[in-house]
Amino acid sequence: MGSDGAAEKQEIFAGVGSWMVCSVGMLIFNKLAVTALPLACTLVAMQLAFTALSMITVCWSSIHIGSLRDMARWCMVVPFFAGMLLTSMLALSGASMTTVVTFRAIAPLIALMIERFYPNPLKVSFHMIACIFVMIGGALIYAREMPSSDHKAIGWLLLNNFFAVGDRLLQRLMLARDQRPVDISKTGVTLLNNGLALIPLLFFAQITGEFKDLGSAVGSLDRMGMCWIAVSCVVSLGISYTGIWAQSLISATSFLVLINANKFFIIFVEAFVMNTKDLTRVQLVGATIAVLGAAAFGKAREYAEAEHKKLEAAAETTPIVDKDCKAAP
Repeated sequence: MGSDGAAEKQEIFAGVGSWMVCSVGMLIFNKLAVTALPLACTLVAMQLAFTALSMITVCWSSIHIGSLRDMARWCMVVPFFAGMLLTSMLALSGASMTTVVTFRAIAPLIALMIERFYPNPLKVSFHMIACIFVMIGGALIYAREMPSSDHKAIGWLLLNNFFAVGDRLLQRLMLARDQRPVDISKTGVTLLNNGLALIPLLFFAQITGEFKDLGSAVGSLDRMGMCWIAVSCVVSLGISYTGIWAQSLISATSFLVLINANKFFIIFVEAFVMNTKDLTRVQLVGATIAVLGAAAFGKAREYAEAEHKKLEAAAETTPIVDKDCKAAP
């Protein structure tokens, strides 16, 4: 049991750690890429195509799809996956990374409410709820002095939260061992997500007229812009696989909290390294409160999950007593 527990912790550390590195890179390079090529649908479609082709050419031997029924179940994830990527890119094209990060703090509250309908839900503690409201409070403080240029992205941010919650909850339901997993390998899931999501992305690119502007937009790219687009495609491949890996190891709510907590580094990079965002003191306080609330929620969630496992273990070892049995004389 000890070796199994140590191996499980190592896998969680590797999976979540890899995803966190890719997540930071994804947001930064997406911001740089969409600035260089302001065609959100086309840019996301390029990333999806690169990832799908990589899966087919490099990881074909490890792709496993158990049945058509499993594939059909997984298809429910695809619209949320595509919507999450597209609305994230659209939000980044109209707002700073710090604004995107801060407003994502409300996602765990929605996820926690929906997780109550799971086959094996976690008991919600007072500390978990308190931490979520701290995150929301931080986001509201940040919004008090949010620049007017970011206001147009609020709709995309709200939609992004909706799609992100749906994507994480469905992936958790179909990947976690304690829920209702599908018989599909991680590379198979990555291929399905990226290959099938291309269909709605290309459709939206067509109806928004991006294909008409593609020639002139590509023609105006410099070498640095091409580099950002290429790197964003590579990081997209990494986050597609590591996201599925991490989601199979932890709960949907914890995954969404990690997304928020992981972005503290993003705020620092944008404000103090890239110098593309001037934060006021109020904004810095609000963003910091939101991120610290996310970190505190993670600890509260970890404690609740430990208690949940103890109760399950106790229930399994409790003998079943037939109330109709009578004691022997």
